[in-house]
Formats: sequence, structure tokens, C-alpha cells
Amino acid sequence: MTNGRDAIILAAILLLALALRLYGLNAPLWYDEIVTVDTHLRLPWGEMLRDYSMNHHYLHNLLAKASMQVFGDAPWATRLPALAFGIGTIWATWVLARDVADRRIAHVTALLMALSYHEIWFSQNARGYTGLAFFSTLSLIFFLRGMAASRLPLWVGFGLTMAAAIFTHLTGAFFYVAIGIVWAITLIVRRQGGALLVQPLIGAGLGLLLSGLAYLPLVPGMTKTVAGVADTSAVDEMQEYQSPLWAAAEAIRTGLGEAGALNLVVGLAVLGLSVLGAMALHRRGRLFAPIVFLHIAVTVVILMAIGMRIWPRFFFVDIGLLLLLIVAGVEWVCLRLGGFAGRGAGRGLFVVASVLMVAISAFLATRNYRFPKQDLAGAYALVQAERQPGERVYAVGYAGRVFQSHFGADWATIFTPEDYAAAMATPGPITFVVAFPARSFRAMPQLQADRDVKLSERIWLPGTLGDGGVVILQRK
Repeated sequence: MTNGRDAIILAAILLLALALRLYGLNAPLWYDEIVTVDTHLRLPWGEMLRDYSMNHHYLHNLLAKASMQVFGDAPWATRLPALAFGIGTIWATWVLARDVADRRIAHVTALLMALSYHEIWFSQNARGYTGLAFFSTLSLIFFLRGMAASRLPLWVGFGLTMAAAIFTHLTGAFFYVAIGIVWAITLIVRRQGGALLVQPLIGAGLGLLLSGLAYLPLVPGMTKTVAGVADTSAVDEMQEYQSPLWAAAEAIRTGLGEAGALNLVVGLAVLGLSVLGAMALHRRGRLFAPIVFLHIAVTVVILMAIGMRIWPRFFFVDIGLLLLLIVAGVEWVCLRLGGFAGRGAGRGLFVVASVLMVAISAFLATRNYRFPKQDLAGAYALVQAERQPGERVYAVGYAGRVFQSHFGADWATIFTPEDYAAAMATPGPITFVVAFPARSFRAMPQLQADRDVKLSERIWLPGTLGDGGVVILQRK
């Protein structure tokens, strides 16, 4: 049971989280958000489940469309469901922490999530990742409680949240593969059957049935898309995106910034403290840490098997869970170090460590507000305001289509080195708007070579998204 003091602390944390996520919620949409709006949210209700795309997060998009119907199509309205699920995930992780640890760890974990750069970023992102984290965390609560005291209502809750997670995004199924493996191993080790066998199967069967029915109209497109993933990845210029090491490094880099060797130190610290946290929680949360670690491994294995890019966002579900393990690991270290001076010293050391973690998280969180995720809107406004008569404008790369569809630009799009060569062969002033510059310059080496030689940089518009800058190049 939650006492009044704990409820007040949790409410204060959630209010802080809400304030941090409301500020900047109306910043310009980035590429994936714009594509979601243009190709899905603006469709009639009956057409939103017609075609399958990895870019569509179906349950989230239905809620986002409802939000747009009520509040209009401002960016904040599109992002409202993600914000709500982000706050909900903090609450759910707090409940989970109370189950597998104690109230101190629950409070610190929730506060760190409220201040987390990544948690804020994704709560202001009109995509389904916070919803996926929310439903997955609830499923984990139901699972762990059901394994401790098998009751059918818990497993029905597990099935319903499982269906919601998978219908949010198909990769949500990976979390339940990990849970299923841990469940099967537990039955074998305990040599148990009965309710612990039947009731989880009822819950999982319910989840599979509901998610299968939800996806039924999309099965043909889904099969075609998944089958073609390896082909598109094979010709991707950014081959490093298929490496789990790149994904881990990018997740740390986006949180810390370009910190050089410090990123490696942080990565090792996260790993070490997570393992110590798993040891510390072994008694009360014996199955918790194995599910977290196994989900990461299962996700990597499946994505590599189908040849899909391993984006850090596929592990967003694990951020709050890893924070819980890290906090438990920090407390374990503090208690051991403080043990030489008495139990009270260890508790005091944990308070100091918690304050330090909170201060660092708060400092890193400010990076969310320095720039938009990707300032495509700013690039469009700037170019149109300064465009001279007869000046040709080209958008480089696949972001070009959003300038046309979303902003109504009359710009041509350059997709290939041949397109670029043809544009440069025509005399006269030219402006090139280069979104995703790392990818675009690698795909068009001559564009990179001409930069600062035949072209001048008008402006660089930074973004918090990885490779989210937009550079405007000109030839007068």
C-alpha cells in the first residue's frame, strides 16, 4: 500500500515531469513526425489501418488523431498522447520499483526518469515509444505479481497490456518473447505446472488474439515490409546503423553529447551498476533483471537476423528499467562502503549519491531545450524569406518530400549523385537544403567535396535528433 507521504512525493515528481515536458512541446516537428502526420494522421479514420508501415505506430496514431480532432493540428496536440504515456511510464516504473525494491529506490528512480534527457525527448515526440514503454512496464508488473501469486485477473491484465504494446509497434513483441523465455525457464527450474502454467497461457493467448485481430487488415503489407527489410538495409549508406555497438554508443552520445572517452566510461558504469543492481534485487525481484537483460539481447538478435537497422529507440522500453537497476546498484555500493562506518553511513552515502545523480540528470536534461529535434520548419522559412528571383532550391535526400507535402514548397529533390551533377551543371544561383547531413554527404561525395569550394554555407540549424542538423548551402 502507498502511504500519504509516498503519494505526495510521487505526485510532486509527476508534476515536475509534466512541467518539463510541457515546456517546448510545441517545437517544430521532425521528419518522422511530419511523415506520420502527412501519411497517416490526416487520413480518414477508416483508412488508417489500410496499409502497413514501420513508421506507423498504430495505437498511438489513433490516439494522436483523436487529439488532433479535439485540439487542432499544432505540434503540441500531435504530441499529447506521447506526453501522457511518458508521465504514465514514470508512474508505472515507480509502482514496479516498489514491488521489486523499496520506496527509496522507487522515488529516486522516478525522479531520475522525470529529469532524464531521453524520457523528456521521447515524451515530446509524436511517436509511440512512450506508449510502448508504458504498456510494457504494466505488463511486467502484472507478470511479476502473477508469478508471485497466480490470480487470473493479473494475467488478463497482462494480456490486455501485451496487446496494446504490440499494436503500438510490432517490435513490442520482442519484450514478450523475453518474458516468455523467463517464464518457461522458471517453470522448468521450479518443476511447477497447474495455475502457473495455465493462467499465463490464458493471458498470453488473449494478448496474441487481440493484437492479431488488430493487425489482421495489415497482414499482407506487413509481410511484404518485413521481407524487404534486409534488402533496404543492405544498400543503406549508413551501414553502422546495423551494429548493436553503434546503437549503444549513440544512445549514450545523445544523452551526454560529444564527450569522447567519457561516453565509454559511462557505458561501462551503466553495465556494471546494472549487474550490481540485479544482484541487489535478486531476493524481491528475482525475475526482473533477467527479463530486462534478455529483452535487450532478444531485440538485438531478432533485428540482426532480419537485417534491420538497430536504432537506439528500439530499446527505449528499457531506459526506466535500467535506471531502476542502476539506482539499486548505487544503493548496494553505498551500503557496502558505508558498512565500515555503520549502517547509517551507508544510507547517508546513498542520499549523497542520489543528489549527485539528480543534479547530473537535471544538467543533461537542459540539452533538450537548446534546439528543436530537427528544424525543417526553420529551414523552409529562412530559404523562402531570402529566396531571390530565378533562384533554384533543391532539398537533398528523402527529407525533400516533406518540404513539398507538408510545407508546400516548390523545391526539387536531389536523390542521387547524378541529380546533383545535373543541378550544378545549370548556371545561376542555387540553394541546397541538406537534412540528415551525415547520410546525405556520404550518399553524395561530390556535394561534400564542393562544400566550402563551389558552395558556401548559409547556416547550420542544429537539432537534438541524431544527425538532425539541417545545413543550407548556396551558390551565388
